[in-house]
Amino acid sequence: MNFDELGLSQKVLEAVRASGYDTPTPIQAQAIPHALAGRDVLGIAQTGTGKTAAFTLPMLSRLEQGRARARMPRTLILEPTRELAAQVEEAFVKYGVNHKLNVALLIGGVSFGDQEAKITRGADVLIATPGRLLDFADRGKILLTGIEILVIDEADRMLDMGFIPDIEKICKLVPFTRQTLFFSATMPPEITRLTEQFLQNPVRVEVSRPASTAINIVQTLVKTGSSPEEKRATLRRIIRGAENFKNAIIFCNRKRDVQVVYRSLEKHGFSVGALHGDLDQRARMAALDSFRNGTVQLLVCSDVAARGLDIPDVSHIINYDAPHHSEDYVHRIGRTGRAGKTGVALTLVTRLDAKNIAEIEKLIARKIDWAPGAEDVVEAEPEAAPAHRGRRREPQRRDAPRREAPPRVEAVPEEQPRVSRGRRPDRPEPARNPAPARAPAAAAPRHRSREDRDDAPVVGLGDHVPSFLLRPTRPPRPVAVGED
Repeated sequence: MNFDELGLSQKVLEAVRASGYDTPTPIQAQAIPHALAGRDVLGIAQTGTGKTAAFTLPMLSRLEQGRARARMPRTLILEPTRELAAQVEEAFVKYGVNHKLNVALLIGGVSFGDQEAKITRGADVLIATPGRLLDFADRGKILLTGIEILVIDEADRMLDMGFIPDIEKICKLVPFTRQTLFFSATMPPEITRLTEQFLQNPVRVEVSRPASTAINIVQTLVKTGSSPEEKRATLRRIIRGAENFKNAIIFCNRKRDVQVVYRSLEKHGFSVGALHGDLDQRARMAALDSFRNGTVQLLVCSDVAARGLDIPDVSHIINYDAPHHSEDYVHRIGRTGRAGKTGVALTLVTRLDAKNIAEIEKLIARKIDWAPGAEDVVEAEPEAAPAHRGRRREPQRRDAPRREAPPRVEAVPEEQPRVSRGRRPDRPEPARNPAPARAPAAAAPRHRSREDRDDAPVVGLGDHVPSFLLRPTRPPRPVAVGED
């Protein structure tokens, strides 16, 4: 089958031929005819199978008739990340070269005024991330009542990023009669519930088992130490010793580790760039462009680059950290082995990663081979006891009797005679009342448990008499006749 048999318009076919494509991928061959017929489509396919063209080409054919109005786009494409949204915009520019369509991109990190100007002029195609789109809608800058086709791409990534409530709100703002094209690599229960709620009698297109990996990707586990220094040394060793190495994307679980690994590789003379969510949009796009055009050989990134990004000719994927979620492993290694090419996926494994590796192998329904010299089983590493300096303290048993602390005896200073200010030395000092005797502190415990408390009513201040009330008092001095 070729693209001529799918029912696309002549303008779209000419653009596809100019791009160098003749044969559609399985997801494109099955989804495009139903999308041209106006049916709702539920597409399930692993990453790198051409899902973007599966909804871009039929949308271009259907948009040849009609015209967009101000602040009322005709079609809406929702993407989880800015990079994916920019990539879809590039696809529309490439395949829509023969169309005079206005494409607007609503993403964060870009001037709000420039995006508002494009919406005001009218957009045939609106590509947006959920947060920025709802920001426009709440301000009244955009109307979604004219949406004819709604595309929800990378739905499982939307779920991971917490966008499902935003998706539900957006689906309620668009017309009920719209056509919905829904694409996802995995189908967790939350995504299934969403499809049942917002898709009308969809055509299910599934070209591979959910969460499966491509057979043309060689997957290998590499044993390494748990310390950061050992992991970075292992990373450098496998980069230098990899066969047929052209370039590599290195995935870390945390953005902080991305910067640490990036600086380490740069210090050792590697050509490397960094990409994570804390970078501004200009820096993120510059890092992607440098890796695409070969300016840098290595790209250290977080999972922001794990979903849907089309980076051709990536020879190696290196998981510096084993992903916490097994689905992320499928998306990470899907950056290599695209368009039928072979790829290599290496995962650095410490003893603490045993559970994550077991979940990954359970998800993909296969065992991942170990690199030569590695053990077949990774056991959980016991937690090391904290090091104590000096004398080591023995733990006290619960049944052992507690040692009673010796009573604390405080030295009472001798009372010095006090001389009142302004008193004449020839006048005798008035007699003082003797201080009341105080009970010793060791007679009763300072803190009593609730069981030791009696239920007798407390008179006055009870046992807790403030110290200042126990101080001796001085009687008033009688005033003699004639004394000032």
